[in-house]
Parts: sequence; structure tokens; C-alpha cells
Amino acid sequence: MAESNCLIANDWLCGEYLRTRGQELTDATLQHVGITLASVAIGLLVAFPLALLARRWRGVAGPVLGATTILYTVPSLAMFSLLVPVFGLSAAVVVTGLVLYSLTILVRNILAGLASVPQEAREAARGMGYGPVRLLFGVELPLALPALMAGLRIATVSTVSLTTVGAIIGYGGLGNLIYEGMRSYFKAQVLTASVLCVVLAVAADVALLLVQRLLTPWARPKKRRVRSRRLAAGRAVA
Repeated sequence: MAESNCLIANDWLCGEYLRTRGQELTDATLQHVGITLASVAIGLLVAFPLALLARRWRGVAGPVLGATTILYTVPSLAMFSLLVPVFGLSAAVVVTGLVLYSLTILVRNILAGLASVPQEAREAARGMGYGPVRLLFGVELPLALPALMAGLRIATVSTVSLTTVGAIIGYGGLGNLIYEGMRSYFKAQVLTASVLCVVLAVAADVALLLVQRLLTPWARPKKRRVRSRRLAAGRAVA
């Protein structure tokens, strides 16, 4: 009885809201995750060749970095409004806007990662007969992964947050619930959807961090590597 009264009392914490609106929360969360994944994936596909062009031709680097930075400064409401005449009221508006926002982070981090690759590693690979493509994918990208993954994590977390703005056209995932809750002053809905957004952002960041550690074992703290080697040596002696 107390739980059902929390809806009437419009409490911030309300178990009855979670019980009765479970499907609505699930649908909004799935839409939020889908828009985020599509935006980050497309952003990475666009940012990668842009970063390679900027590295290959120095004259292109300035315009590419400048253009992506300018796009990042455009307010999200204005960005989505400008894209509506092109795509109509669809999820493509939100995805395109989020892709444009992610470019400045991804392009810069890809460039930073490639620039951090030791020249000795490149020369050794060329000495072993590596061509440009094999050098890029076999040597440079693996060594650039820490910086690249750091940029991907930032872009993903910011995309989770910015997706909520898509509520202005009805494609904001959990942002739809936040927007509707604010209009009706429905406290439980606003709080629950907001907490879920934070949970999604943290979960995505932790997942990408784990992927980064799996892909870059050489980048783990030195003390941990030494301890692991000592344990392995002790087991071998035993």
C-alpha cells in the first residue's frame, strides 16, 4: 500500500513505478543503447580515415582538426534542428549529430596514438619487409591502442549523455522519459531515467577499459607485470 501511495505522493524513490513501468524503461534503455552504439561505431569509421589523411598530408591536418572542433562547439539543440530538414524527424538526426560530435575526440586521439608509436618500431617493421598497410595494422595500430581506446571511452560516455537531447524529436532513449517527466513533474520517472543514464555511461566505460586491458597487456603497470613474472617463476621452481 505504501508503494502504491508513492506514485500518488509523487516521491522521488518509488518501487511501484519500477514495477508498473518496467517495459517502458526497457524500451527506452534499448533505444538509448542502440543510438549510442550506432553513433560511436559510425563515428569511428569516419574518424579513422580522416585521421590517416591528416597524418599523411600535413596540409589536411589543420582543416580536419579545425572543422571537427567547430562542429563540437555547435549546441546540440541547434545541431539537431539543422539536421531535421535533411533527415526529417527520425533517429538518423540524432545519430548523425552524435557522429559529428564524436569526430573531434576520435580524430585527435587516433592521431595522438599513431604519433606515439616509436620510430624504432616502424624501422624494424620496414626492415622485416612490412609494407604501408601491414605496418599500419600490424604494428602502428596495436601500439596506438591505449590512446585510441582512451578517446573511444570519452566519446562513448559523452555520446550516452548527449543521446538524451534527442528527446526533442522523440528519439532520445532515456531522455524521452526525462523530458516527459520534467514536463509533468513526475519525480520518480526523472530520477530513474537519469540514474539509468549514469549506469549506462559507467558500464560502457568499464567495459571498454576491460577491452583495452585485454588488447594491451604490455601497457599494464610495471609492478603488476613483475609480480606476475615472479609468481610464474615460483610456480616453475615448485
